[in-house]
Amino acid sequence: MKTVSLSGTLRAHVGKKDAKKLRKEGKVPCVIYGGKEQKHFFLDQKDFKKIIFTPEVFIIKVELGKESFETILQEVQYHPVSDIVLHADFLELIPGKAVTLAIPVQLEGSSPGVIKGGRLQLKLRKIRMKGLVEDMPEHIVLDISKLDIGNSIKVKDVPGEKFQFLDPASAVVIAVKAARGISEEELAAEELAAEGEEGETEVASEE
Repeated sequence: MKTVSLSGTLRAHVGKKDAKKLRKEGKVPCVIYGGKEQKHFFLDQKDFKKIIFTPEVFIIKVELGKESFETILQEVQYHPVSDIVLHADFLELIPGKAVTLAIPVQLEGSSPGVIKGGRLQLKLRKIRMKGLVEDMPEHIVLDISKLDIGNSIKVKDVPGEKFQFLDPASAVVIAVKAARGISEEELAAEELAAEGEEGETEVASEE
């Protein structure tokens, strides 16, 4: 997983007045938690552009004076109108301790269903996972080269042995739906054929 370094400044005072003053100066009050003690500090508003306006997930190395902390961005509070970052929580990474992350989905291959005119629907752009950060991938890569019209990939179909998926196993990640130009009869035929293939596979497995 990629690492981004940010240089912050410890807060001399912690409170609503101080937080309000920092925001007026273009600063963002932040906290690191999960370790031996919490660290209250602030970052420049511009520092967040490279870590929140992207689908990527990063390990964030926060430098506070002579101290350095490996963290992940756990929660961000935004202004309801301007979307300016108001506050950020960083979770300190502890060796051997599991973390929860939302890992972005990346697609590869060409879907036969899309080639026939179907619509590709990405239902989950990120999948929530729990595990050791060193086991977490940068992306969850899904091969769509076998997805025909009416087919889908669910969370239970996503490979992963070293981590736990937190989204429901039945949740659809990616699906190919019939476009308006495809008749219901054609779609029914596609689905019937798919069901027949699944049945044959099950019988073969039992034998």
